[in-house]
Amino acid sequence: MSVGPSQDDADLVPVSVRLGNVVPPEDPEDWTRPLTWVAAIGMLVAPAVLIAWYAAAAPTDSVRPAAGTYAVAIALVIGAATAGGTQLGRGRAAAGTLAAGLLGALLIVMWGALTAGEVGYCCDMRPVALATPNLAHAAASAVAGLAGCLPAALVEGLAARSLARLPRGALGAALGAFVAAIILPNLF
Repeated sequence: MSVGPSQDDADLVPVSVRLGNVVPPEDPEDWTRPLTWVAAIGMLVAPAVLIAWYAAAAPTDSVRPAAGTYAVAIALVIGAATAGGTQLGRGRAAAGTLAAGLLGALLIVMWGALTAGEVGYCCDMRPVALATPNLAHAAASAVAGLAGCLPAALVEGLAARSLARLPRGALGAALGAFVAAIILPNLF
């Protein structure tokens, strides 16, 4: 009577598992599909717009929104709606839109914080973080863009079974961009 696994059972278990190193399976066809690239680009378009804006001419004041602030917020909504539009089911379309918006907003705020670079001092010379123009515009565009992603996700979720991908994404992006453009001036 043998206590360990038989030779036949050992052949069914992959070598990496037998050696204690579990390697996740790879799906090489995943990135060959065009919709995967559309979703990935949709998630990253708003951070790319922000980086390009800051490289060309970063904001100098945080008194009112600039044209770049509107561009980043609207790009966040359009990118998230595009990413959500690649999904087929109602829940997946809504969740894809919200997830893409959250990732884009996180990257936007992170870039705004990385490029802020200013520290103020309080009356007793303790360093105090200031809302620099870079961070203020990044945070405002992220919040306005996320506010626009909510109605976009709702529209895409409701229209997932009745409209094709392109009209559904365009409808969600248009409604979300409208909401983001209305909310953005109120954040300054």
